[in-house]
Amino acid sequence: MFEKRRLSTAVSTAVGLAVSSFLPAVASAQEEMIEEVVVTGSRITAPGVVSSSPVASVSAAEIQYQQSPSFEFIMRGLPSTIPGDGSAVNNGTAGQATIDLRGLGPERNLVLMDGKRMTPFNYDGEVDTNTIPTALIERVDVITGGASAVYGSDAIAGAINVILKKDFEGVELDLGRTETGDNDGRTNWVNLTLGANVANDRGNVVLNVGWNERKSILLGDRDEGLLGIDSNTGGGYDDFLAGRAPTPPPAGCGGPDVVDITGSGSTTAIPTRFALVGYGPANGQFRDDGTIGSECSLFNFNPWNYFQTPNERYNATAVGHFDLTDAHSAYANINFANNSVVQQVAPSGTFGAAFMVPLNNAFLSDQARQYMINAGNDALAAGALNPEGLTNWDDTNGNGVVDDEDYLSMQLRRRTVELGGRTEEFDSDYFQMTVGMKGELGFLADWGYDVSFQYGESNLTTVRDGYTNLTNIQNALDSSDGVNCANGDSTCVPLNLFGGFGTITPEMAGYARAIALQRQEVEQTIYSLTFDGPVEFLTLPTADSPMAIAFGYEHRNEAGSLEPDECLKLAPASCQGGAGGNLLPIAGDYTVEEFFIEGFWPLIEGMTLVDELNFEYGWRTSDYTSVGTVDTWKLGLNWRPVDSLLVRVMQQEANRAPNVGELFSPVVTGLDNAQIDPCSVANAGNITPELEALCISTGMTAAQVGTVQDIVSNQINTFDGSDPGSPPDSEQAETFTAGIVWTPDFNFTDYLTLSVDYYDIDITDIIGEFSAQEVLNGCYVAAQASECAKIKRIGGDLTLPASGVELFTTNLDYLQAEGLDIGFNFGFTIGRWGNLDFSGNITHYLTQESQSSSITPVLDCKGFYGTSCDPLPETVWSQRTTWNIDNFTVSLNWMHFDSVDAEPPERAGLFAPFRSIDSYDYFDLFASYDFSWKGDFKVSLGVKNLTDEDPPIVGNDAGSTSFNNGNTFPSTYTVLGRIYTAGFNYRF
Repeated sequence: MFEKRRLSTAVSTAVGLAVSSFLPAVASAQEEMIEEVVVTGSRITAPGVVSSSPVASVSAAEIQYQQSPSFEFIMRGLPSTIPGDGSAVNNGTAGQATIDLRGLGPERNLVLMDGKRMTPFNYDGEVDTNTIPTALIERVDVITGGASAVYGSDAIAGAINVILKKDFEGVELDLGRTETGDNDGRTNWVNLTLGANVANDRGNVVLNVGWNERKSILLGDRDEGLLGIDSNTGGGYDDFLAGRAPTPPPAGCGGPDVVDITGSGSTTAIPTRFALVGYGPANGQFRDDGTIGSECSLFNFNPWNYFQTPNERYNATAVGHFDLTDAHSAYANINFANNSVVQQVAPSGTFGAAFMVPLNNAFLSDQARQYMINAGNDALAAGALNPEGLTNWDDTNGNGVVDDEDYLSMQLRRRTVELGGRTEEFDSDYFQMTVGMKGELGFLADWGYDVSFQYGESNLTTVRDGYTNLTNIQNALDSSDGVNCANGDSTCVPLNLFGGFGTITPEMAGYARAIALQRQEVEQTIYSLTFDGPVEFLTLPTADSPMAIAFGYEHRNEAGSLEPDECLKLAPASCQGGAGGNLLPIAGDYTVEEFFIEGFWPLIEGMTLVDELNFEYGWRTSDYTSVGTVDTWKLGLNWRPVDSLLVRVMQQEANRAPNVGELFSPVVTGLDNAQIDPCSVANAGNITPELEALCISTGMTAAQVGTVQDIVSNQINTFDGSDPGSPPDSEQAETFTAGIVWTPDFNFTDYLTLSVDYYDIDITDIIGEFSAQEVLNGCYVAAQASECAKIKRIGGDLTLPASGVELFTTNLDYLQAEGLDIGFNFGFTIGRWGNLDFSGNITHYLTQESQSSSITPVLDCKGFYGTSCDPLPETVWSQRTTWNIDNFTVSLNWMHFDSVDAEPPERAGLFAPFRSIDSYDYFDLFASYDFSWKGDFKVSLGVKNLTDEDPPIVGNDAGSTSFNNGNTFPSTYTVLGRIYTAGFNYRF
């Protein structure tokens, strides 16, 4: 067995870690025998090492109180985290669950398991936390600030280190269930853990297997999601407040989920809308009888979407270690998970795609045909029918006028409800293996080594169903007799889009439907070697302990690929209508060779007002095949003037190298959020001669300015991918933290711990993209020629395929997060009535801003929400009160979010009640009783959102598509109502 070292538990936990509401008890100073001390944020395992960076811990008890099998929900109780992708993200989900520290993005924090880097699920370097076995977690440490000198790239906002149980003995069965007060959204889970010591206690093996199932909840299952509400006009809000259905459209303009034109919804509706590209006066909408009139309806897409996506997960994890000799031990960790998530949005459609249609199409009514002919001739007379670079009219008979023998290119906006909802089924397999040896270097006293090999892979298959096949629809519209298609393909079924619901028969739907697959693969390989130990000759006269150092080498290779169906590759927007763009294959990898060293040097010990003064340092040099050499470092001090007070300061430089997706993504089309096209009909009353000139400079004619349609559903076409002319370089971060930990000994409490920490994370050359609205404003407001060059119009329009704005991945100016973290723990013994424990975490944001370039405005997200800022309350806290008496426990958690306001640039355009969100308070109650019956048998019950708070209503256009769903922000504010939980745990 390894030589055991004596170490004060108070040093290894209460002092080494920042105080957290999730670590409710502080150990006494009684010494106990432990084999080694591992401090998150350092590779040094010497006794007495205290991190100079703040580290918050989530304990096993807190995980039990949360009553959830999902790591994303466990971490949401930390005020320093904001929601990433997860169960409440529907349109925009990648089918996984990510963690976002400090609102800096999930790609800027590193997720570790037992100090080892976890394999990402995608080529963007993000870790799916669904793969973490929550039943095996001993604790979770979250370090604030850059940790790249210790762990390498990505640890800019901090690192999340999941510490697993390693010496478990026995059998543990854990069963749980949650269900909402509306009897839906049920989650069930089962976890079985087996552990045993082997070979006369020379080793231990732990095996955990688990299953989790989460049922879906549709927007239509909740009042706030049943109907769409327009964030700008408030359309639909009165209906919501009154509890009534949305106003129906006029007779003859109906269909499933169709609302009146004065309501809120999508212009891709039922019946079909008609428009000529670049000629606004032609716009109209079909009626159920096949005639065309004025626009009369919108489509309520809300009820089809999910508030909670369905999920099923299987996982298996094995952890083991074995002492080969008294000085050397082998260890291994094998983790597997299969995760399935389904996303669903409203039915597909043609979404304004332009089709070349023969005007003698048999499905056209006489009135509709004449309407189109008249519109074509009016556009011809206005010089707008065949603008430069676009052919909207094929004068088949060459008579110089539009008539029923010609072809006309028209935008048809038809919601294809007959095809059902659009779904994306994500199925991922995750595997990671770590094997290693560690032990003592016999030729150097108290020196040790750790050598390891890691291999991980993630394979994600996505099946996209319910979409329209735009290529087939074009073929099907090119028919004169309604029986045969002009292309002569016998499988082609002519399609009737020229009316209302029901014009698409099952046979037509079958031909017009597109099912496509895409496969994403990620591989990660890591070799690591670390040596650590004391340097005795670097013992200062003022201290008893020598400098402890760790140094080593790490080799890492990251590889990623994407292979989409041929259908998805088609430019400009794939064959699938409503897919948001096309995809092209991605394949790339990079390798990094790293050398690192860090040290912990006691400077003064045992003096008056300097019980301890320690210096911490680290340096890492990283040689990337992609961006070259990058150096990172850290310098820190921790000073203990008296035993009960610790003062700590840390300055670090961290980095994040571009990931595979940021380096190797080809240019494809996509969607991004924007508020308005300044050259469209939506801004017609504000177009000055100067603005008109700028609009014309981006490809419009004078006749098109102020007449083309505005962007639809606050989304605009984009061209995305790595900047072909300037691929991104690494981003750098200067991070500074300073704080205190106070652990006084008062008679009126059993224990008391208070921590206050300041952090400042300043990232330069951030890897990202300009927002679409930044490009539009840069051109049409700031008159920047460089931004105007990024705008590509088709027929003056930004809604047609092949139109849009360039949003290439590059290096932007900066991103800064600054704030205060406050934590406290204290408790009392109340005689025969047991113990009361109080704990809490408070995060107060001082700065949360970014700037894309010197010519764009500074984006301030502190205390705001909008299309560029997910809700970021200025102050968030979590406070837990726990009562223990004998085998009975009751715990109440209080989560508070400060009020937030709409982003100032967007505020004036929002409906008045949607310009701010009041503060919110949520209370979760937990109770358990531990029976002693042939082992430990614990029964747990809980209620989340005890007071049944309703979410704030802001409409569907107040934020980004991913996080503003169902007229609210469901990832931040609970939309499920009151949730009941039950758990059963049996261990023997």
